[in-house]
Amino acid sequence: MGGRNAQVAEVRAGGGAAVAEGPPLGMVFKRRLRPAQVARELWGARELVRALAERDLRARYKQAVLGFAWAVLTPLALCAIFTLVFHRAVKIDTGTAPYALFAYVGLIVWQFFSNTMNQGALSLANNLSLLNKVYCPREVFPLATMLVATVDMLIGIGVLGVLFLAFWTVPAATAAWALPLLLIQFTFTYGVALVLSIAVVYLRDVRHLLPIITQMGVFATPVAYPLSQIPQRLQEIYVAFNPLGAVIEGYRGALLYGDVPDTRLTLIAAASSLVYLVGGYLLFKKLETGIADVA
Repeated sequence: MGGRNAQVAEVRAGGGAAVAEGPPLGMVFKRRLRPAQVARELWGARELVRALAERDLRARYKQAVLGFAWAVLTPLALCAIFTLVFHRAVKIDTGTAPYALFAYVGLIVWQFFSNTMNQGALSLANNLSLLNKVYCPREVFPLATMLVATVDMLIGIGVLGVLFLAFWTVPAATAAWALPLLLIQFTFTYGVALVLSIAVVYLRDVRHLLPIITQMGVFATPVAYPLSQIPQRLQEIYVAFNPLGAVIEGYRGALLYGDVPDTRLTLIAAASSLVYLVGGYLLFKKLETGIADVA
C-alpha cells in the first residue's frame, strides 16, 4: 500500500496525468453470503415477519364485509367459469375426477402464487419508510407476503374439503405426496417474489406488467386443463421454466387419482425451483444495497 501511495505522490509532484486514488485494498468492502448466517438472520427476524403478515391481513380484511371469505371467492368464481367454458364447451377430460375438483386444486396453487407475486413485488416499495429506518434482512418483506398468501391458501384448502364432501368423494391414499410438492411450490414462489420485489424498486414499470402476467399466467399454466395437453416432448422444458405445472399435476394425481407424482417431472421442478430461489436471492442481495439511493 505504501508503494502505491508513493507512486501517486510522484505522479502528482511531476505534474503528470491525474490518477484516480481509490480506497486502500484492505478497506474494499466484499460481501459474502454464508448460508448459516443467512438462516440465523431470517430466524431472528421471525417476529418481524409475523408482525408484517398480521398487519397486512388486518389491512386487507378489517373493513371488508365478507372478511376472509374474499380469499375463496376469486378461485370459486374462476372455478365456475372454467367449468362452463373448459368442461362443457371444450370438453376437457378429467377421467374419474369431477371437473370442479380438478380445476379448484389448480386454482388454489395459482391463487397462492399470484397473490405472493403481486403483493411480494410491491413489498419493498410499500415499506420504504420502514426499511430505511430499521435494520433487518430485507428479504423478510416478500417473505411476509408469502405468509399472508399461505393463510389464504389454508382457507382455500378448507373449502376444498367441503367440495370433496359435496361430490361424495375423499382424497386418495397418496395424499401425503402433497408435502414435497408443497416445498417445491414455496421454493419457486419465494424465488420469483424476491426477483420481482427488487425489480419494482429499480424499474417501476414492472408493477404495471404484473396484472398482464397474472392474466396470461393462469392460462399458460395447466390450471383449467391437464399437463397432458402440452406435447410430451415439451413437458420437461415447460416444467423447467414453470415448475407449477408439475406441482399442480402432482397434487391432482396424489389427491384425486391415487397416483404417485411423476418422478422425472418432479425432480426437474425441484431443481428448477432451487435455481429460481438461489438465483433470485443472489440478485436480491446484490441490488438491495442500492434501495435507499434509488427509492
